[in-house]
Amino acid sequence: MPDNAEQLEDRIAELRAAVRRAVAAGDRATARQLRAELRRAENDWDDAVLGLQPGAEPVREIVPAVPVREHVHRALTLLGAPAAPKLVLAVHDAFFSGDLVAARLTSLRRDEERSFRAAPLARPYYICSALNADLLAPARGLLAVSSWPTERRVVGPLSPRVDLLTATIRLAEHLAALPEPGPDARRVVWKLAVSVPGVRGAPDAIDLERVVESASRELAVHRADDAAHRLRAAERASAQLDDTAQLFGVRLAVTGTRRKEAG
Repeated sequence: MPDNAEQLEDRIAELRAAVRRAVAAGDRATARQLRAELRRAENDWDDAVLGLQPGAEPVREIVPAVPVREHVHRALTLLGAPAAPKLVLAVHDAFFSGDLVAARLTSLRRDEERSFRAAPLARPYYICSALNADLLAPARGLLAVSSWPTERRVVGPLSPRVDLLTATIRLAEHLAALPEPGPDARRVVWKLAVSVPGVRGAPDAIDLERVVESASRELAVHRADDAAHRLRAAERASAQLDDTAQLFGVRLAVTGTRRKEAG
C-alpha cells in the first residue's frame, strides 16, 4: 500500500475520534466541519489505494440517482425559509433538474429523524421540521434545513407572511439572473407574488423588479417583530430541548398523556 495511503489512514482515524469528541461535547458546528474533512480524507484514501495504474482502462461507474433529501435541500436553500412540501416540489421542478416524486416527501422527515437518532451529526445537514414558536412542536407540514439557525426554523404568528415574502424575493432575484427562465419558473414566482400589494400582471409578463421592491417594502414592516418573536422561541428551545428535539420538535402526544395521568 502506498505510504501516502498509510498517512491518510492515520488522519482518518484522528478525524473520526475528533468527530466523536465534538458530538459528545455538543459542538455541532465543529462536528460538521470535522465530518467534511473526514469525507475528503476518505476520498483521498480511495484515490491513493484504488487509483488507476498508468495505461489502465478507466472503470465506468453508474452514477447513482440524487437522493430525495438533496433535491429538497436545494429547493429549501433557494427559498431560504421553511416551506410546505407542495412548494418545495414546485420550486424543484421549476428551477432544478432531476426527478422528485411527491410521494417520496411524505416519509422524508421521519427518515431524517431516524437517521439523526442513529448517528447524530453524521451528515452535514438534515431535512427537519420547522418548529411552532409557542409549543416548540413540529410546525405542521413545514420542512426546514438543520444547518439553519434555530430562529430561522421557528415559526411564529407573523412568520408565514415573512417567509412567503422572503421566498418571493429570493425566487424573483434568482429568476431575473437566469439567461432563459422557463414558464414554470415564472409561474411559481407569480403564484407567490400575487398576494403582494403592488404586484400585477400575468405570469409571462410579471415585472420581477417590481416584485422584489414591493415584497421588500412589506417585509420591512414585519421583519423586526417576527425576528424578535423567533429569537425568544429559539432561546427557549436551546435551553429546554436536546439536539434531536431542537431539529424535529417535541412530542406533544406524549406530553398530553403525562398531563392526563398526572391529573
